[in-house]
Amino acid sequence: QVQLVESGGGLVQAGDSLRLSCAASGLTFNYVAMGWFRQAPGKEREFVAGINWNGGETNYAASVKGRFTISRDNTKVALYLQMNSLKPEDTAFYYCAAKERPLSTYSYTPDEYNYWGQGTQVTVSP
Repeated sequence: QVQLVESGGGLVQAGDSLRLSCAASGLTFNYVAMGWFRQAPGKEREFVAGINWNGGETNYAASVKGRFTISRDNTKVALYLQMNSLKPEDTAFYYCAAKERPLSTYSYTPDEYNYWGQGTQVTVSP
């Protein structure tokens, strides 16, 4: 059974940093693409960042580029999202997602991911 468990969310002030983690189990983590998405109240789930199976390729939403960094540690079977210079508009529930197909690359569309975590809340006050 595949499990993705996010952690690291919280309440911070604008300009602060947070590091989200996603612990994975039950899948061939080393060989699948991963992504971070977020969803704010009343809005659709949106792509934040993606990383391919070996970490050699990453991409970011325009709204977070230069402030967020996605990374993975295949030895620890973990995905990370370093978030710097946080803004109130970054407030949302953050989810990690995994693809099932080996040697995959990331996608921008939530439907193309097979597994999802429960999410972690990030709240940024002005």
